[in-house]
Amino acid sequence: MPLTTDRDIADLLSSTRTIALVGASPKPERPSNGVMRFLLMQGYNVTPVNPGLAGQSLMGQTVVAHLSDIDEPIDMVDIFRNSAAAGETVDEAIAAGAKSIWMQIGVINEEAAARAEAAGLRVVMNRCPAIDIPRLGLSPIA
Repeated sequence: MPLTTDRDIADLLSSTRTIALVGASPKPERPSNGVMRFLLMQGYNVTPVNPGLAGQSLMGQTVVAHLSDIDEPIDMVDIFRNSAAAGETVDEAIAAGAKSIWMQIGVINEEAAARAEAAGLRVVMNRCPAIDIPRLGLSPIA
């Protein structure tokens, strides 16, 4: 079962330090851009993932093409892709050893969530950390 309680969501966000943001966009009007900016301001280490932008810089962070290109442990994979495409991203996250999956608002893939949970990952679906962090009163990471 995906995490749904405030306590579980707060625990996940509080224990997360490194986030791979899949579907990162340089366009300020895109939700992924605003969420990445917010997460960086909260003190998270965010690696943008977008094959079309690989090697470029986005908000001072180097964009990578795939989760497997990230050299450090990944606490959370934040998915800004459509629900069908989220399954492939979840499989990459499992292979990369990520600890959790966060599917953004409107991204729902029950089969992918079940695969992630079976692999030991914590899963959140159809939510946004940029909404939940202030709603839960979480402090920025030191």
